[in-house]
Amino acid sequence: MWRSLRQRKLVQWALAYVAFAFALLQGVDIVAAKFGWPNSAERILILALAIGLCVTVVLAWYHGERGAQRVSGTELLILALLLAIGGGLLWKFAGTSANHGVTANPTMPAAQAMPKVAATAPAAVNTPPSPIAAIPAKSIAVLPFENLSSDKDNAYFASGMQDMILTKLADIGDLKVISRTSTEKYASHPDNLKDIARQLGVATILEGSVQRSGNSVLINVQLIDAASDNHLWAEAYPRTLENIFGVEGEVAQKVADSLQAKLTTTEQHNVAAIPTQNPAAYDWFLKAEYQANKAFDSQDAGDFKLAEDDYRQAITLDPGFALAYVRLAYWQMARHWYVAPLTDRELAEVKATIDHTLAIDPDLPDAHLALGFYYYWGYRRYADASAQFERVLQLAPNNVEALGGLAFIDRRRGRWPQALATLKQALLISPRDAYLLGQYGWTLCIVRRYREAERQLSRALAIEPGKTDNQDGLWRARLIGLGDVSGARKANDPLPGWRLDTHENIAAGEIVALINPIVYPDVFERNFDAALRAWDAAPVDTDAEQLTRRVARVAIEIIAGRQPAIQSECAQLKPPLEAELAKHPDAIGNLQQVAWVDVCLGRNADAIAAARRMSEEMPLSTDAFFGAYALAGLAEVEAHAGAKDQALQLIDQLMAMPAGEVMSVTRLKLDPVWDPLRSDPRFQALLEKHAD
Repeated sequence: MWRSLRQRKLVQWALAYVAFAFALLQGVDIVAAKFGWPNSAERILILALAIGLCVTVVLAWYHGERGAQRVSGTELLILALLLAIGGGLLWKFAGTSANHGVTANPTMPAAQAMPKVAATAPAAVNTPPSPIAAIPAKSIAVLPFENLSSDKDNAYFASGMQDMILTKLADIGDLKVISRTSTEKYASHPDNLKDIARQLGVATILEGSVQRSGNSVLINVQLIDAASDNHLWAEAYPRTLENIFGVEGEVAQKVADSLQAKLTTTEQHNVAAIPTQNPAAYDWFLKAEYQANKAFDSQDAGDFKLAEDDYRQAITLDPGFALAYVRLAYWQMARHWYVAPLTDRELAEVKATIDHTLAIDPDLPDAHLALGFYYYWGYRRYADASAQFERVLQLAPNNVEALGGLAFIDRRRGRWPQALATLKQALLISPRDAYLLGQYGWTLCIVRRYREAERQLSRALAIEPGKTDNQDGLWRARLIGLGDVSGARKANDPLPGWRLDTHENIAAGEIVALINPIVYPDVFERNFDAALRAWDAAPVDTDAEQLTRRVARVAIEIIAGRQPAIQSECAQLKPPLEAELAKHPDAIGNLQQVAWVDVCLGRNADAIAAARRMSEEMPLSTDAFFGAYALAGLAEVEAHAGAKDQALQLIDQLMAMPAGEVMSVTRLKLDPVWDPLRSDPRFQALLEKHAD
């Protein structure tokens, strides 16, 4: 056998072919990096080469047996045709992939691209996502600036200079500029620039350092071609605090010139604009920006207050500091939406601040951004907010917050294809933004693309482990969408907080929120006693938290079919729950608690009335994103309160719309909350109607 192999020279042929294939793959890898080909293109080539190896070995054996290791002209022609066809398909596939991004021209300003995205959005929500577009030459990521000051408390100054330069670059529509949220986790001067550039989808990297000593500041910046690691441009800016103004504009202009980016007249004005000429005001502003970003991460009202105080210090020192005014307004609205609502008087003051700024500088992008979120977060005036975000993108085409705002408004208006398209547009600018990536995953979950949702949410958690909102989305994709109890438990690793405050639970209304996602996998598996034991070990401290635990236990017992055994507990719970509801009559969480205790007591009409008020507080017409939770909660209460007809109608409605985070065929089949309907032929008919 070995003699035959040697005679036919199979080993030599195989080794020669492998050497050729390896060289070809190395060359293709270089070309793929330049043209932004997807990994799947190279995988296809590897498969083709593997098949080619088999063909080569067969030919070697055949001709070796004939005594001549030669291939005929006909065979060479066939092989050449196969290679030509395969190469053509590879090129076509890669070229198509490179051009199937969210925008046809990757360097097109986002403000111009957005109408096209909306116009060409697929009619159906289950259209597969497009591959990422090729890396444009005029693209840049600004890495965190290194703080070389001996006083490490000057970290805010280095961070502020990076942000200001990044903001100026984002105003240039001819550039693709990666957002701060996607670069903030990288080192200031990493060794693997090529890998980072590929992760971020850019051709160039801007590195910098800031050294401050007393009144003197030295800023060093360098623009690097990521593919070759060559310096395209570098410069040092020795300044004092009195003449540091405008450095960010100078750097942005030099970068634009190096990348041959063309600026419109408005962009030239915005890049050259100096926000203040008061050094103390500028210093307080940079402190405020640094503190505001910390506050957003901590979601702590005290941290927001510190940032707002710093902005006010800057404004006091320079009453004409327009940028400080609108950044203060923006962060006040963020606190209102995420942490602690503002009073009507405070909201009016925010609006006056924004109006004052627009009177000073009507083309300031940050002013329109703040006004957009004032309308959105303050009053859910979606059309007014969208108009402001569109204006931001006209002035600053790389503003990822405006793109995110448009996407989130589309979700609340039930425009799911547009929301997905806009989120993909935002992810081109901010590809490693764990929040945006997570929201993209959440949206995929809502439109019942559960496997894709699972992948995107897992990617987001790999970038930022333990982010609760992304854990929640992954939990829902796995449990609600796929019925994967074990996977849902793994999504809650590390274990999130119990979130015992019913007023802050955004998913309030649905039974999962009442019983708690930490406990619900046990309920899903009908291991009710384990769920009760978990609640016994929950970190309950206050009277309100104790009330939450008691109602959750009641809901578990009802689903388990043990309603008669808890009548006395439910009777004791009724008065304190009514008192809480009197204090917060529009709180969905309180209405839900009352509804389930009424179910326990057999007060079915009262239970349904309380649950219906939940859906009225958050109707789909106002918020298609969160309105589904209250509607699902109403169906759950109706199922247990004997209103089967109404429950089945709501289930049908929710299954017919994008509401995959609360309703799926898998959940209907497995979740015991639907046991009261399970024997009804109409319930089984619904399962068949909506089966995939």
